[in-house]
Order: sequence, then C-alpha cells, then structure tokens
Amino acid sequence: MRKRPSDSLNSVDNALLLLHLLRDQGVVTVSQAAAALGVSVSTAHRILVTLVYRDFAAQDAQRRYLPGPALSLHPGAHAPVAALRERLMPVMRALSTELTETVTLSVRLDTRVRVIAAVEAPRMLRVADQEGTVLPARLASSGKAMLATLSDDEVIDLFTSAADNRLTPAEARRLIGELAGIRRAGFAVNHGEAEQGVSAIGVAVRDSTGLAVAGLAVAMPSARFQTVNVEGVVSRIRAALASLNGISSDPTDIGRGPA
Repeated sequence: MRKRPSDSLNSVDNALLLLHLLRDQGVVTVSQAAAALGVSVSTAHRILVTLVYRDFAAQDAQRRYLPGPALSLHPGAHAPVAALRERLMPVMRALSTELTETVTLSVRLDTRVRVIAAVEAPRMLRVADQEGTVLPARLASSGKAMLATLSDDEVIDLFTSAADNRLTPAEARRLIGELAGIRRAGFAVNHGEAEQGVSAIGVAVRDSTGLAVAGLAVAMPSARFQTVNVEGVVSRIRAALASLNGISSDPTDIGRGPA
C-alpha cells in the first residue's frame, strides 16, 4: 500500500481526488464532493469552480459537475508542446507588444483546441491569459485556421464520427463552406463564437513540410475589434512567423526560409 508523502499538499490532493470522482462517477454535486473529501461545502465548491476554470470540469443545467473537456483529450500527433512554446514565445511577445493585444498559441486535438501558451496584452482592458483553455476547434479562430488545412473529406469524417462535438452531415457541410472562405483569405476570425465578448484573428502555423502544427491568434475584447485593421494584423503575424526558419502561416512560403 502506498504511503501518503509527508510533504504533500492537501489542496492539490483534494483536487486530484475530485478528478478521480468526476472520471469514475460522471456526475458530482458540491455536497457529494464535500462528503467524499471530508471538507466543507464552501471548500469543495472552490475546488470545483477552479477545475471548471481549467476545463477539467463542467456544469450542467442543474448546476451539477461533470467531467470537462480537458479530461478527454489525448496528446495527438502535433509537434511536442514544449518545443512549440520555446520556438514561438519570442514571436508572441513581440506581437503582443507591437499590437498591444493578447497573443495565444494552440494545438488541435481532434475537434477541440487547447491553448498551450499565451502572452497577455500590455493594457488594462484585455483578454486574460487563456493558457490551458479548451475550446471547440470550429469556433476558435486558431481552430478554424487549422481545420482549413484539412481536406473537405477529412473535416466531414472528423466531425461526423467524433466522440464529442459531433456535427450532423448538414452542419458539417456548412462548416466546409466557412472553411473554404478561410482557405481563400489565409486566416480565420472568431467574433464572440468561442467565448462571449472575445474576438480573435487566427492563422495556422506550419512546419517546414507544410503540416499545420499549431494555431496562432491575436485576441481582444469584442468592443475593440470593430476598429482593428484585420488584414494589417494578419500581415504582422505572417511577418513575425517568417522570421523563423521552417515556420510559416502561408503554405506558399514553406521551404523558403526567412523573408
């Protein structure tokens, strides 16, 4: 039998126990969580709302807690997260400083995207750090941009056979129409679709072979989006990515190296 470490943190241990409970039981109320952990209802509630914030839990209409999308994600076939972060963080910091908006880096995991890095805007009214957030790929700008690099058949198969976020054939066809426009434009826009009050402009990040390994997005409060020069933002993103060998947001740039 494993012995509990003497220097373990009760708060962390309680959060992990609740993750086990959510995974195994499927539906958990605050009172059930408090009883299982032997803590007060208010303490159980604080832990659960933190798990919701990080997408490890979600609430239904009855305010019960369910397993969140982060519990069902698998690593996927994208480039290693640590390598992507290290390579792109300098570019993200420079873009955030130049555009004075929040910049995020995401990877696609089937029908969802997960934010793996973020640089907050250097201004008071801004989109907060979204690192760890899980969003539907068809709603997030970075997710749309990455989906647009797939063929129509791949997109239809992905969303009509998915375990979650499944679309009907008619819904999948509508998504195909939107992705066609994104391919022509070379970027995607999300205006409050993934998160109320947040708008974003996203592009797919491609490696030297042309494979879309991530999505880069500039996010801002929707109230400020109306005054933004979208094409200008996309140009700045592309110029920043072009400074990195083997990285591009435009498939025609693959293999050409720095601009």
